[in-house]
Amino acid sequence: MQKVPEEWMEGQEEREDGRNVNHLDGEVLLKRKGDSMQNTKERKDKEMKGETGDQRVEVTDKESLMMELTRLVQMKVKESSWWERRGIDCSILAGAFFCLPPAFLLLGSSHILWFSMGMLLMGVAHAILTIKGAHLSSHGALSESQAWGKFWAIFFIEICSSFSARMGVQGHIKMHHAHTNVIGLGDSSVWKVPFLPRTVYLFIAPLAVPIITPLVALAQLREHSVALAVRTVLTITLGLYSQYWLLINVSGFQTPHTALLCMLVCRAMFSVPYIHVNIFQHIGLPMFSPTDRPKRIYQMTHGVLNLPRNPLLDWTFGHSLINCHVEHHLFPFLTDNMCLKVKPIVSQYLMEKELPYQEDCYLSRLKLFFHKYQELMVFAPPITELVGVQ
Repeated sequence: MQKVPEEWMEGQEEREDGRNVNHLDGEVLLKRKGDSMQNTKERKDKEMKGETGDQRVEVTDKESLMMELTRLVQMKVKESSWWERRGIDCSILAGAFFCLPPAFLLLGSSHILWFSMGMLLMGVAHAILTIKGAHLSSHGALSESQAWGKFWAIFFIEICSSFSARMGVQGHIKMHHAHTNVIGLGDSSVWKVPFLPRTVYLFIAPLAVPIITPLVALAQLREHSVALAVRTVLTITLGLYSQYWLLINVSGFQTPHTALLCMLVCRAMFSVPYIHVNIFQHIGLPMFSPTDRPKRIYQMTHGVLNLPRNPLLDWTFGHSLINCHVEHHLFPFLTDNMCLKVKPIVSQYLMEKELPYQEDCYLSRLKLFFHKYQELMVFAPPITELVGVQ
């Protein structure tokens, strides 16, 4: 197996820089070891004043592509208002929550049209809260406060999504994002179920996600402390029982079976595209060896793919999971709206540097996975050779 080029490796350049990355209010602040605070402040002032006459400050010999792109994105974040940085996404989540009362009332109607509208409204609201809300809260993107960030993670991941917040953050942030497409670490193999036929996996099995999710969370409780395990059980139970109780007492369901069936339908409404999105944007793209992994910017641009804009999925899943997934993996602490706002900067920069900016449509990826299911979802992925690419 050939190794990746030396200039692609996480190596001497970044270690010499002593780069420290701090995420604050959606920004990535860079400080090199050995720089005094005064020099750092002067350098930032010059960048913000635009003394070079252009936002694209010339890259120094030791400055990496990722650092230059980070500075450009940071400038865009600084000039954005709170409404753009967090307000829009928080409003969407709040709107989904306020859709729940009319949804419960509509589900109590004997008219099939109103009942169907109630079912659809609850399914969409649940998807927004459990996919968009859980994803943003896992990154701490909803609040500057760590305490509020932890609260929202527990609310969206445990109460709404019936999963462990600790294990969700561990698996998504510390594994998937830290080791994107690295074999055995963040290679998305968690989504593979090799013994299932392709039709069952792609179109039927995802409907069981609402049942599987809390069971997986309970199975992982042995890795928690006693206090954390008790809290997880209580919050998951609270979320499930609250919906069940409201269906019985507000919507007027007569039997537990019908209430549970309604819960399953609402919670599984977007399970199929949820599984599709999770596999379409990583599996089938270049995979890397843990010992020969490239620098971050090469790793993310080769191992991540954007889907096109989709009004329904943009609202329910969020831009960072659909049409700004590349931007999200490069800058994971940005909210969905900010990922959309920096998208032109990121795409233009990558194209100028002749780096890949991968995009494909939903149906194209679905056809690929359907026809190459064995290769992509059953067999072990090959390790990509990046030799000769500058």
